[in-house]
Amino acid sequence: QVQLVESGGGLVQPGGSLSLSCAASGSILNIYHMGWYRQAPGKQRELVAHINRDERGSTNYRDSVKGRFTISRDNAKNTVYLQMNSLKPEDTAVYYCNANHVDSKGREYDYWGQGTRVTVSS
Repeated sequence: QVQLVESGGGLVQPGGSLSLSCAASGSILNIYHMGWYRQAPGKQRELVAHINRDERGSTNYRDSVKGRFTISRDNAKNTVYLQMNSLKPEDTAVYYCNANHVDSKGREYDYWGQGTRVTVSS
């Protein structure tokens, strides 16, 4: 069982920055693909950023956050980060960390954190 604990959310003014952290229980970042998702009130959960488990740690982002958000990981600390700059009111949501892995037998392992709230408002 993998546990994920997010932190770093809060209230920030438009144009400001926040850094989210996701601490994983155990050394999983070279096994699981990691992602940050968000869910705004009345909307579906959506993928914000994703980082592969491979050595390069290749990343991808949803279009609306490209150039503003950066996902990264520190395998030694078992932690994934989401640096959010130039925040906009439409970034307001609960942000969730996700860990996903499919083993050689096709069994999928999918874990979620409890979420951290980000509010962008003046």
